[in-house]
Formats: sequence, C-alpha cells, structure tokens
Amino acid sequence: MRPQIKSRNLNGAPMALSNAAVKAARPSSRAYKKFDERGLFLFVKPNGLKSWRLRYRMGGREKLLTLGQWPDLQLVDARDRAEEARGLVAQGVDPSIRKVAVQIRTFESVAREWHAVQLERWTARHAADVIDSLARDVFPELGALPIGAIGAPAVLQILRDVEARGSIETARRIRQRISAVFSFGIAEGLVEQDPAGLVSRALRPTPIARRQPALTDLANLHALLAACERAGGPPIVRLGSRFLALTAVRLGALIGATWGEIEDLDGDAPLWRIPAARMKLKLARKSDSANDHLVPLSAEAVAVLKSVRDNGYDTHSSHVIFPINEAAIGRLYKRAGFEGRHVPHGWRAAFSTVMNERFPAERSAIDLVLGHALKGVTSESEAAYNRAQMLGQRRSLLARWGEMLIT
Repeated sequence: MRPQIKSRNLNGAPMALSNAAVKAARPSSRAYKKFDERGLFLFVKPNGLKSWRLRYRMGGREKLLTLGQWPDLQLVDARDRAEEARGLVAQGVDPSIRKVAVQIRTFESVAREWHAVQLERWTARHAADVIDSLARDVFPELGALPIGAIGAPAVLQILRDVEARGSIETARRIRQRISAVFSFGIAEGLVEQDPAGLVSRALRPTPIARRQPALTDLANLHALLAACERAGGPPIVRLGSRFLALTAVRLGALIGATWGEIEDLDGDAPLWRIPAARMKLKLARKSDSANDHLVPLSAEAVAVLKSVRDNGYDTHSSHVIFPINEAAIGRLYKRAGFEGRHVPHGWRAAFSTVMNERFPAERSAIDLVLGHALKGVTSESEAAYNRAQMLGQRRSLLARWGEMLIT
C-alpha cells in the first residue's frame, strides 16, 4: 500500500477531511487511505468503494475497526461513531466486540458494490446499461431502504410499473438484476433471502420475439435505395445508408467507423478492418486483434467513401466517417415510405437471403461476411486460418452484392 501524506495547515497541524475531499477521492490501482483525525480515515478500494475505519489501541496493541461505508455513512456520522468508539476504549471496552452502531446497508449501496464487482467481466456498454436501469427504475423507490427490509411485494410493484409502460422485456431484465443484487447480499451475509426470485411467475410473459422487418428481394431493395435518394435530408445520412447496405454490417459498426479503420482505399484491395472491441463479441475476445472483423470493400462501397471524402468531411484517422446518430437512417426509411417494411438491421437479412439463394455453396463465406462464427470450427487458430482463407471469397461475394444492388 502506498505511503500516506497527511495534509497540514499553515501552523503545521494535520488538516481534517472535508466532505468535498471525501467525495473527490477517486479509485487508484491500489487501495489507499485519506486520514481525518485521531485515527479515523477513509479507505478507498480500487473498485471505488469507500469505507470509514478507525485505528485504536487496546492492551498495548493496535487494532482496526470498520465503522461503515460512504456515502451511507457521511463524514459527520463517521466522526460520531469514532468518538463513541474512543469512549468505549477509555472505559476499557473493545469497540470491535461491542459494536458502536448497527450498520444498515441500503439496497442502492449493495447494488453498487455488486455492480463494481462485475465490471471486469462486462463490457463498458453493458455495465452502463445495468446501472442506468437500476438508477432509473429501482433506486428511486427501493434504493434508500435497508436491503433486509425489502420484500417481494415491493419488488413486484417496481416491475409492474415497468410493465405498465409496455417494457415487458425490460421488466424481466431488471428482475434478474435485482435478484443478482440480493444473491450478492446473501453471500456477503447481509440478507437471508432473495425476494426478486419469488416474483418471476407473477410477471407478464415475455412477448413472442418478432423478426425485424426486412426486404429480401432485389426489386424492393432497389426501390428502397431509389426512394432514399428522393427523400431529402442530409446527404451524409443517405451515404451512410448506402454503405450499410453494401457492407451488411451492424448499425453500431457503421456509426463508430473511423477513417483509420479503412485500408488501401485507393488501391487494389480496399478493406474495412473493424476492431474486435467494436464487434458484438464476448468481453474476453474484444481485446484480441485476431478477432477484428474484415470487410472487403466493393467498388460501389469504395465509391461511397470517396464521395464522403471528396465532399469535405474530415478524413483524419480519429474522426468518424458517418457523423450521424443511430436513429438517422431509420428516419430516412420512414421519409422514403418504407416504415415498417425495412429497418437498418434488415440489410443483414437481405444480404443473407439473397446470397444464400444464389450461392448456396458459399454459405461459410456468407456467414463470415456477416461476422457469424463458423460452424464446426473447434479452435481459435482454426477460426483465424479460415478467416484468412476465405477473404478472397468474401471479397468476391461483396463485389457481386454491390453489382446487384447498384444497377
């Protein structure tokens, strides 16, 4: 643990902590302490959790007492508990045996501790989604309650409020997250049961999943592209839609694409290398560049990028190619008169359907164009080998696709 330096005032006396200093204490790669006064200090863990601790001496031996966690226990309350513990020491009573005060853990404090423990196994996007859903739908009603005082009816009411706005699947996910918090609390010895586990059968059934609308015949796809050209709006949105159609990638990959990901644009083998970190992969695979998704660019796709480049958009490697939001292309299709018939994700279904019908022997290469795992591949090395071997086939498929779409 790194050495601690106590702040001192102009007279050289140690300075006590302030509420602002406690709030501003940020996690580091190693746990550290911020001292207050007379043995009281704030202990900050690498995962961001902060707890109040007190050093004291009993029978000539130094001992340590944990008083509670911040923000459940604010600075003024921590000082009160520390003073009470010092009073017990003065009476010859060990405060670690006779607890200074009952430490009540709120649902929100336990939930945030559970969330912090999961961060290493989650992507940043999923972690944000989890805590945001709890902060939006659970903490306002249950967050300040002692976790042990929450029963199944209170949990069920929260979930039914979510269902009432039509978010059936969201209610199911939130129940799972609340249940995970209680399971964590059980393991930590804070509660004895999981009320969220009792309410699953009281929720509305998950609606039958419906496929996203997608056009899958070339005549309608041509009509959509032509209608988009007449629909007006920012040219960059129409270009983004066309590039999405020609590459059959996920919308998120298109929105985050930067010029630095494009290779050999003016050469003989133009390629879009989408980093594994931006692909829909398990967290453990996102850090390995061997899992980058390679998209050979057809002549038609190259023409779109050159149009973007030649129309004055910044092509610095750190800048995005299509500076649009995720709803922009969907709104374009609505203006074009195709609302409910085709969505941006529908280009993947269109590519898969059309190309599998025309080139059934190329199924493996078609799956690789879509970023799907190869069936029957048993190792990472074999997967990498197959990706390399089929790059030429994928380039040929996307060239044919481009010719079919842009006629």
